[in-house]
Amino acid sequence: MKVAVIGLGAMGMGIATSSLRGGLDTVGCDVSETQCAAFAKAGGGVAATPADAALDADCLAVVVVNQDQTEAVLLGDNGAASALPKGAVVLGCATVPPAYARDVSARLEAMGLLYLDAPISGGAIKAASGQLSVMGSGTPEAYARARPFLDAVAEKVFELGAEAGPGSTMKMVNQLLAGVHIATAMEAIALGIKSGLNAETVFEVITASAGNSWMFENRVPHVLDNDYAPKSAVDIFVKDLGIVLETGKREGFPLPVSAAAHQQFLAAKAMGLGREDDSAVIKVFAALSGIELPDGKDKDA
Repeated sequence: MKVAVIGLGAMGMGIATSSLRGGLDTVGCDVSETQCAAFAKAGGGVAATPADAALDADCLAVVVVNQDQTEAVLLGDNGAASALPKGAVVLGCATVPPAYARDVSARLEAMGLLYLDAPISGGAIKAASGQLSVMGSGTPEAYARARPFLDAVAEKVFELGAEAGPGSTMKMVNQLLAGVHIATAMEAIALGIKSGLNAETVFEVITASAGNSWMFENRVPHVLDNDYAPKSAVDIFVKDLGIVLETGKREGFPLPVSAAAHQQFLAAKAMGLGREDDSAVIKVFAALSGIELPDGKDKDA
């Protein structure tokens, strides 16, 4: 089986290397020459354009940031779709509006291709270890065609429907929770610091208590280490919570907590932090309250 992975960022690189480790002939493509070189060093093939990567591919995973990038790599100049052989399966792994997942699925199917609405979750570590969760929806034929690749990169594959849309809808619900949990975790740590508590102690106590969440446990260490290199950037949640709110608006459904979290990510972006790790939303609280954040040099101080 030949696999093409378009997008070799934190998630895409892990997916591509897991595919290689699973014994699949894997080609990667990315705008970053550094990322392409890293994948070549790991033993993968590298293509200059999405169209080049798609040649003779049985399975193509689009692991980019958003709808616009998905559209560009599939159907733009040197796009992959026109180069794929008939019957190949495309996995859309980006977080996109459900309506777009349905639309691109219909257009690709008209070209003789299969489509799996396949958003992913688990972070860079699980991507690299082949333990992602895939929130999938698509035809049985699409699942069957993608199965060797899914077996190589995912620990759990949730089959949520026989057409595109439910996968992206489920990812939207997940991102609602993820964004709210990150914003709340940073609010909580900031309040603790403002009230005189040691940030490391707050982390130790909360992770052993009922107020803990996966995001608190995963993101607060970035703050403690003063490490805001983007594992998942502020801009991601500006986009993803925006999708949540647009859907709520269309459905006439109130989303007050999501809206409040979105405002915090927007504030972080306005401060110039859009490309920093999403935990950098704590800097909004620091700017408002005048607290000093951990410097990472002595977490126990």
